[in-house]
Amino acid sequence: MTPIQQSGAEPGYRVGVDVGGTKIEAALVSPDGEIVASRRIPARRGGDRLVDDVTAIVRDVAGDRLAGVRAVGIGTPGQVDSAAGRIANVVNLGIDTLELGPLVSGRLGVPVHVDNDVNAAALGAARSVVGSDLTGTIAFLNFGTGLAAGILIDGELQHGFSGAAGEIGHIPVDPNRLPCQCGQRGCLETVCSGASVGRLWPTENGAPPMPDLIRAAHAGDEHAVEVLGKVAHAMVDTIQILAQSVDPRIIILGGGMAKTGEPLVEVIAGELSVREAACPFLAGLHLGERLRLAPQDRPTAALGAALA
Repeated sequence: MTPIQQSGAEPGYRVGVDVGGTKIEAALVSPDGEIVASRRIPARRGGDRLVDDVTAIVRDVAGDRLAGVRAVGIGTPGQVDSAAGRIANVVNLGIDTLELGPLVSGRLGVPVHVDNDVNAAALGAARSVVGSDLTGTIAFLNFGTGLAAGILIDGELQHGFSGAAGEIGHIPVDPNRLPCQCGQRGCLETVCSGASVGRLWPTENGAPPMPDLIRAAHAGDEHAVEVLGKVAHAMVDTIQILAQSVDPRIIILGGGMAKTGEPLVEVIAGELSVREAACPFLAGLHLGERLRLAPQDRPTAALGAALA
């Protein structure tokens, strides 16, 4: 394949690629940070196929601006060594280890940066919600299949010493003590991730469980009220832990569960109100005023991968 040449008109474009367990989404981002085009394809298992698919979708989304692309960013699940561009333990795609960054860079002839998918989504969501003013601390909570956070300080993603910064879903504090795939019990992820809510409140035909759970609880279904209480308690535990550890000025709610929209925010606000009534310290933090919903109408994770 012919590598991208760093010459020609319209220099400074970037492509961001969001790798998921079932799909790969890419966005072409202009020099001023705006999404120009986006594409989506199904994800295929295996490292060789992933390299092929990422390379192909970059070329496709860039189109006739291909010569102006100066860098590619990739957000992916699994363990990510950003410095080396290496990924590991991407279970949904059957990948043990893969030198994703160097391999894609070799195909395209431009620098390729690889980051954790939640970190990439955090940057894209922050840019979409806040705009260009990323000063201070901004946090992104991904209530998706799993549960994790991305943290930005003055626009810079925080990875921590071992890359585990933001892995809030595996803090074992939930009183229900449900077993977690990580080997612990009581992880927050076992109650308030999308997958866990699907287990606690199964729906037919693969419908999203959270909107149905909220509707049933509001209609007076006793089991729904019980389940929603557990989920809301764990979600607010997550928000409190994040808020009282890094004290972000904005907390953006994203992931599949955030597609529930304002009804989800109302559930969280209700649980917060109960706690704040008994705790002046918590009330003084005004956490409800810091909450924002990530936009659902644009590829924020791919945008963040490009900006990273």
